Amino acid sequence: MIWQRLRKVPNKVNERTVHSKVLSTIQISNRVHKKVVFATICIILVVVLGPIFGKSGPGRTVARAGSMSGVGAGIYWDQACANRTLSLDWGLVEPGSSSTMRVYVRNEDDSAVSLWMTTSNWTPQIASEYMTLIWTYSGRILSTNEVVPIDLILTVCPNASGITDFSLDVIITTIG
Repeated sequence: MIWQRLRKVPNKVNERTVHSKVLSTIQISNRVHKKVVFATICIILVVVLGPIFGKSGPGRTVARAGSMSGVGAGIYWDQACANRTLSLDWGLVEPGSSSTMRVYVRNEDDSAVSLWMTTSNWTPQIASEYMTLIWTYSGRILSTNEVVPIDLILTVCPNASGITDFSLDVIITTIG
């Protein structure tokens, strides 16, 4: 029907207007088609892969830190301190294994400081008995705005069981 209108329009101005509307309709149609295809693929992945990855059998533990924060210190994903770290996602961690994440800590205090790390709010509480979080901070004093790379290492005991999902809060504090 639109193509018939294009043929019947005698002048160039009307042809451009109708042609523009047709192209706009085709572009919108392509965007909608891409969104439908993307949504369909996502649904298929969830339906097919969900049960495979969702089953946390014996020996599988999924860990996510509830939060990552700093008191007097900024915690970042990059050395330029442009992307602040607010949470950690450890992914799938097997008993007897460890997972390492690198963060960059900047002294945002007005004086030279050292750093202190604590964990809290382990959920479930028993997770703290089977898992440890350590860091590679050497204890070096940091001047104002100095940035230091630190690896956070989450280790799960080989005999950990019954924990399929957990979280914890990680806090890095300046001491000066």
